[in-house]
Amino acid sequence: MLKIVDAKFITSAPSINEAIEANLSEIAIMGRSNVGKSSFINSLTNRKNLAKSSQTPGKTKLINFFNITYLCEDEKFLARVIDLPGFGYAKVSKNEKYLWQKNMGEFLQNRASIRVFVHLLDSRHLNMQIDIDVREYLKNIKKDDQMILEIFTKADKLNQKAKSKLKKEFPDALMVSNLNKSGIQKANEKIFQLLFNKECTT
Repeated sequence: MLKIVDAKFITSAPSINEAIEANLSEIAIMGRSNVGKSSFINSLTNRKNLAKSSQTPGKTKLINFFNITYLCEDEKFLARVIDLPGFGYAKVSKNEKYLWQKNMGEFLQNRASIRVFVHLLDSRHLNMQIDIDVREYLKNIKKDDQMILEIFTKADKLNQKAKSKLKKEFPDALMVSNLNKSGIQKANEKIFQLLFNKECTT
């Protein structure tokens, strides 16, 4: 079975200019503030406090880098997780917000080592305009060798009817719960497959 056997925080950067060297295949994890981004990273890596969540939604504006090591069939695969600032909610000035969005846009468009954009969405709030905008933005900027993976968080909050509705609207949807860890292994396997063009499910 696919496992992440090592995960460690490397550094933070306010923009692409201060970002560390792009020398590994990378997963960029993004989502609306309060979608459970830090909890998802911790669940994915099976580490309790690897990614720190802010008590104030939208407060964190740094790009955080983590190195991870996958183990598949006794072979190790190195990759990097990029934890991007949550969008929405931030109580900042218009100038700060402009600079923040400019830095984020430059980073996403110019960081050629990103192989997978993981867009986290709150499964209780489908088709929010901010998520629709991000979906379209990623489609417009992604290169041929980059993939977009949408993952719906907080699935434990849904009843069966709501889950069926989500699956009907998004047939390929991956649903996860950071609370009970459901769907986390499937998400890890899908990310690994997109990163390395290799399946590791046994």
